[in-house]
Amino acid sequence: MKRLFCLLLALSLTLCACAGSPSAAPSGSETSSAASGEAASGEPRELDVVLDWYPNALHAFLYVAIDKGYFAEEGLKVNIRFPSNANDALSLVAAGRAQLGLYYQQDVILARANQDVPVKSIAAVVQSPLNIVLSLREKGIASPTDLIGKTIGYAGTELSEALIRSIMENVGADSSDVTLIDVGFDLMSSMTTGNVDATIGCLVNHEVPQMEEEGFEVSYFELDDYGVPTYYEAVFLANDAMIQEDPEILSAFLRACAKGFADMQADPEEALAILLANQNAENFPLSETVERKSMQTLLPLMETKDVSFLAQSEEMWQNNIDWLYTQGLIEQKPSVSDVMAVLG
Repeated sequence: MKRLFCLLLALSLTLCACAGSPSAAPSGSETSSAASGEAASGEPRELDVVLDWYPNALHAFLYVAIDKGYFAEEGLKVNIRFPSNANDALSLVAAGRAQLGLYYQQDVILARANQDVPVKSIAAVVQSPLNIVLSLREKGIASPTDLIGKTIGYAGTELSEALIRSIMENVGADSSDVTLIDVGFDLMSSMTTGNVDATIGCLVNHEVPQMEEEGFEVSYFELDDYGVPTYYEAVFLANDAMIQEDPEILSAFLRACAKGFADMQADPEEALAILLANQNAENFPLSETVERKSMQTLLPLMETKDVSFLAQSEEMWQNNIDWLYTQGLIEQKPSVSDVMAVLG
């Protein structure tokens, strides 16, 4: 669940290396769903789906859809791929080396506005942010005001800096009132060893239950309570060509995902068991306790009483485009239609 926002170099290298290789797939382990399909050849349509990270509770609906044959019913053979690099879900989809990717809303806007990367979101998987400002409870940090004079660990990205700047301004303070320390991806250990007072970049559904399982009492607050617009934490991406040429295939994929999520809602324990059976134990072993708590956190955020699973709105995209522009992270605003696709 780590996030990299330095896309320029990695993306350009990927695009150059992958030109003319649309059938290539990203490296990493996979899980497949096979079926008699609806393709013209009589074979199922194969889709490579690149995750944002190794399998965890956020992805359980995909594995349920595979296990229950929902993709197969739509004539699809879905290969779940794990990223070799943190931005694979964006760069490989843009290059045509994968059909779908799971990525982050604000990064999609940055990539489109600053690099004209040819991808759009086709669906929102999590309807609100998971990113939080996290600290040990003993630090007494419950709001941005409590950060004044404190140190904050982060992964050295401009987006994290903008998030801190925004929440501090919201309470009448200044970003200079805090000290940001680049700790890379050692966010949890930087807190538990006392190197920093708090961090930004940990996720409420993962690092919180993980730290609690390790015996730490934690405190956190959410960014969109303090001036940051609500945003989708995870979205499905497809490239412009796929959206234009095969919207019905993408719609079929989303229908199967929705069935998988409905089963995940109806029987979280079954979904958890399916997830654990598909974990990547070598690179990212899962704790059953952590993933159970993660799923409990995620379910009401993936579908709310007002918004159905996978829905996305132009308003949410426009709000984030406006915020990124105000923060100076993009020089011009893309249109909503440049970053969000509505499938027929």
